[in-house]
Amino acid sequence: PVTTQGSQQTQPPQKHYGITSPISLAAPKETDCILTQKLIETLKPFGVFEEEEELQRRILILGKLNNLVKEWIREISESKNLPQSVIENVGGKIFTFGSYRLGVHTKGADIDALCVAPRHVDRSDFFTSFYDKLKLQEEVKDLRAVEEAFVPVIKLCFDGIEIDILFARLALQTIPEDLDLRDDSLLKNLDIRCIRSLNGCRVTDEILHLVPNIDNFRLTLRAIKLWAKRHNIYSNILGFLGGVSWAMLVARTCQLYPNAIASTLVHKFFLVFSKWEWPNPVLLKQPEECNLNLPVWDPRVNPSDRYHLMPIITPAYPQQNSTYNVSVSTRMVMVEEFKQGLAITDEILLSKAEWSKLFEAPNFFQKYKHYIVLLASAPTEKQRLEWVGLVESKIRILVGSLEKNEFITLAHVNPQSFPAPKENPDKEEFRTMWVIGLVFKKTENSENLSVDLTYDIQSFTDTVYRQAINSKMFEVDMKIAAMHVKRKQLHQLLPNHVLQKKKKVNLEKGVKLTALNDSSLDLSMDSDNSMSTSFLFFFFLFFGRNSPAPAVTAASVTNIQATEVSVPQVNSSESSGGTSSESIPQTATQPAISPPPKPTVSRVVSSTRNAATSGNAATKIPTPIVGVKRTSSPHKEESPKKTKTEEKTSSTDLSDIPALPANPIPVIKNSIKLRLNR
Repeated sequence: PVTTQGSQQTQPPQKHYGITSPISLAAPKETDCILTQKLIETLKPFGVFEEEEELQRRILILGKLNNLVKEWIREISESKNLPQSVIENVGGKIFTFGSYRLGVHTKGADIDALCVAPRHVDRSDFFTSFYDKLKLQEEVKDLRAVEEAFVPVIKLCFDGIEIDILFARLALQTIPEDLDLRDDSLLKNLDIRCIRSLNGCRVTDEILHLVPNIDNFRLTLRAIKLWAKRHNIYSNILGFLGGVSWAMLVARTCQLYPNAIASTLVHKFFLVFSKWEWPNPVLLKQPEECNLNLPVWDPRVNPSDRYHLMPIITPAYPQQNSTYNVSVSTRMVMVEEFKQGLAITDEILLSKAEWSKLFEAPNFFQKYKHYIVLLASAPTEKQRLEWVGLVESKIRILVGSLEKNEFITLAHVNPQSFPAPKENPDKEEFRTMWVIGLVFKKTENSENLSVDLTYDIQSFTDTVYRQAINSKMFEVDMKIAAMHVKRKQLHQLLPNHVLQKKKKVNLEKGVKLTALNDSSLDLSMDSDNSMSTSFLFFFFLFFGRNSPAPAVTAASVTNIQATEVSVPQVNSSESSGGTSSESIPQTATQPAISPPPKPTVSRVVSSTRNAATSGNAATKIPTPIVGVKRTSSPHKEESPKKTKTEEKTSSTDLSDIPALPANPIPVIKNSIKLRLNR
C-alpha cells in the first residue's frame, strides 16, 4: 500500500528476510519474464510439474489418511477410558513435509507425512493398532514398519502413492486443527524420537515463512533440483546435498534478491554459491535458544562442528547442519558444478544459450580415467533392498578414506546405482553396483609408485559386514566386491545407454572430456578380446556358487600414467560474466571455520626408480592367481565376515567356471593396487 503525506508518496519499507541485507531489490524486467516463461517450458518435458488431476488425487488420499488417524485416535481414547467430552474433541492430524509440503514434488514422487497424536497415544500404539488398521485398508499395499530406525517410520503405498509416515506424541490432551508445529513450546517434555519426527515439518514450514515470494521460490527450486539430479550431485546419503539442503540454498538466494523472479534467481543461485566462502555456514535466520537443552549446531561450543565442510543450518530449533555428510571430494565436485552453472546461465542471460543447456547431463563415465566399481549382491530381492541400503549408507566412508590417500586428489561417487551383470542368467541373484571416479595427483617425479588401496577397501567392507551382523540383517550369500576399472573398460559392466554420448569435446580449464562413440567401444591395447571374459572371470571368482562368502574385493594391478590423469582445476579468478562485482554476504555471526588439516595416513607404498615398462610389456597380463588365501585384515579385531563363514573353505573354487579366458586380469582377494608410472 502507498500512503500520501502532503505532496510526497512514501512506500513502507519492504519486510527484511534473512540475517543480512539483500544484495539487490531490483524488480524484474520484461526480459526476465520472457526468460522465466522459457524456463517453465524447458522444465515441462522433465516431468517436474504434476497434472492437476494427480494433485487432486494426492489431496484425496491424504484426506483419507487423515480421517483414518482421527478414527484410530478416537478408538485408542475409548480403549483407555477417557471422558466422552475429551474423545469428541481429541483430534489428531496428518501433516506433510519435504517436497510435497514445499510444493515442488514431481510426478510420481512419494509423500513424507507426520502423524501427530495427543499425550495418551503411545508410539507402541502407532506401530501396532494403527499398523493393523492400515493393513485392513484395500488401497494399502507394501505395508512395512521400521520401528528401530533413527527416525521410526511406517512405509506404505496408498492407492499407488508411496507414503512414509512418522509419529510424534505431543504433551497435549487434544490436537487442534489449527496447530502450528513451529511453536517451540511444543517440544517441551518430548522424547528425542518425537523431536526428530517433528523436525521435518518444522524445518519445511520455517523455510516457507522465510522466503519473500513462495511461487518464485518454488519454481527456482524445481529448476535447481532438476539441475542437481541431472548433474549427479543430489544425494545426502552419499555426501552431496539432499532435498532440504537444496531448498535452503534456494531460500537464501531468494532472501538476497527478494524481488527477483525465477530466471534471475537461478542465475543468482550459481553466482552466490560459486563464490561462497565455505565453510562459512548458510543461515536463513539467527539461531534462537529455547533453553530446552537440546544439542544444536554451534562450532564455538561443539568441536566436531568445526570439521563440517559445507554447513547449511536448518532454521527450526534445534538447529542442525543438514550437510554433515559432505566430504572434501563432494564439496569440490559441487563447487565446480556451481561455477559451470554460473557460466551457462551467464550465456543464457546474454541469449547465447538456451535453458536446455543447463539441464544437459554430463557423462560421468567420460570425466575420469580411473574408477572403482563397488558391487553388492544378495540372493533375494527383499534382501537386496536391505543390503543395498546398508552398503549405500556407508559408501561415503570409503570416499573419505580414498580422498585421504596422498596420491588421490578426488574420489567422486555417482549417486546413481546400476544393475550388475550376471554370471549365470539361470540363477536368481540380485546385484547392484556403484561407480566412483578417481583423480590422481600430477607429480613431476620420475618414480614409479604403487598405490595400495587394500586397507581402504577392507576397512569399508569390514564396517558394512560388522553393522549387518550387529543388526541381525546379514545372510551368508550377501556379498560385497570392489575392483579398479579404466574408463575404456566400463562398457564391459555398464548398459550401453548409460555410456552413449554424442561426440563432443568439453574444455574446462585444462580438463578434457573425451566423447564416447561407437568406435571407442572397440577393445584396444589392454582391452583386447579377452577383456570381456576377464570381467566374466572376475564375476565368477567373486560371485560363483562355490566361492567363499562373503567375497570382499578384487584388485586389478594397473599401470597409470600420472600425466594422463585429468584433474579438475578450480580457478578462483575465473570470470563470472557481468555480475562478478557483486559482494556475497557471508554469515557475520558465526566464525569462519578453517577446514581441518588432512591427517597424515601412512600407506603401503613400494617405490622403484626407472622401472617403466614399454607399451607392449604393459599389456601383458599374467595368469590368474587361483586359490589365493584371504589375507588378514588390517583391523586388530576379527573381521565380522568370519563369524558366518568359518565353515567355508579359504581358497577359491573355480570348478564352476565353464571356460577360463586365456589371459584374464590378475585378481587378488582383498587387495586393490595401482601402479603409477611417474
